Amino acid sequence: MKRLPELQHLPALQQQGIFFGTSSWKYEGWKGIVYCRDYKNKRDFEARCLEEYATIFPTVGIDFTFYTWPDPRVLQRYYETTPASFTMALKVTEQITVKRWPTHKRYGKLGGQENPLFLDPEAFKTQFLARVEVLREKLGPIIFEFGTFFPGVIRRGAEFVERLDRFLAAIPQGYPYAVEVRNRSFLHPDYFACLRRHRVAHLFNSWTRMPRIGEQLCHPDSITGDFLVVRALLLPGRRYEEAVQAFAPYDRIKEPSPELRADLVTVVERARAEGKRAFIYVNNRAEGSSPHTIAAVVSLLEQRGILPVRTGV
Repeated sequence: MKRLPELQHLPALQQQGIFFGTSSWKYEGWKGIVYCRDYKNKRDFEARCLEEYATIFPTVGIDFTFYTWPDPRVLQRYYETTPASFTMALKVTEQITVKRWPTHKRYGKLGGQENPLFLDPEAFKTQFLARVEVLREKLGPIIFEFGTFFPGVIRRGAEFVERLDRFLAAIPQGYPYAVEVRNRSFLHPDYFACLRRHRVAHLFNSWTRMPRIGEQLCHPDSITGDFLVVRALLLPGRRYEEAVQAFAPYDRIKEPSPELRADLVTVVERARAEGKRAFIYVNNRAEGSSPHTIAAVVSLLEQRGILPVRTGV
C-alpha cells in the first residue's frame, strides 16, 4: 500500500482557506495510507505519529479534551512537533457542556446528577481556555459539543438558546468558537441568531439523529461565524457502536456515502463563494476510513475544477 495520492492536494486547498483534517489521528490501520515511517511499537507510534500526520494534513480534531481538562504540557508538545501553519481544533471539556450526567458506568456516582458547571463561564475561562493558550497561533476551532438533551433536562430549545446566549456573552471574545448541537429541533432561527450575535460558528455535523450537512446548510442564515466548521462523524441513522464494529481497523472505505461526499463539496463551494475559511473534520465512523473519505472528496473537487487535475500519478 502507498500513501493516498489525493492527499497531495491538501496544501493547495489550505492556501484557499480550506482545511481538511481527521477526528483524532492515532490509528494503526492508517499505516501505509497515511503513516509510512518506521515505529518501534504501538507506544512509539502513538507518541510520535502526530508529527508525520502534520506533514500531510493541515489540521486535526482533538477529542480527548472533551473527557478531561486539557493538559498544557501535552498541548505544548503537540505545538513543538507540528509545522507553523498547522492548527488543532479542540472539543471543550464536557464539564462545561453536559447539564445532567448520563447514567453510564464511566460517570460512576455522578450518573443522573445535575452538573453545577454547565455553561459556567468562569470554569470555562480558568479550567479550559487558560490551559489551551499554549497552542497560540495553532489554536483552531474551539468546539462546544452539546449531546442530545432529552425531555426533562432542557425543557425546550428556547431555554437552551437563552442559557447559551448568557454564556457566550460572558466568555472572552476573539476566539474561534463553534457550537455543535444534536437536537434537530434546536436548528431554529433564534439559535442561529444567537450565534451570529456573538460571531460564533454553527458546526455542521453528520450524526445519528441530525439532518444531513446539506440540509443544515439550507437553513436560512445557518452560516453564523467568520468561518465554517464541519464534523462528518456518523451517517444519519447509524449508531456509534455499530460503526465501530463494522468499520475497524479503519484502513478502507466500508460504506461509501455519495450524499456525504456531495455535502462536503458543497461546504467547500459555499466557503469559497462567501470568502470564508472552512475547517472540515472527518471521522473513521462515517464511511470506514477518514483519510479515504477525504481523498474521495478531493477527487470530486478535481472534477468540479476547484483543484487542478493531477497528472503523472
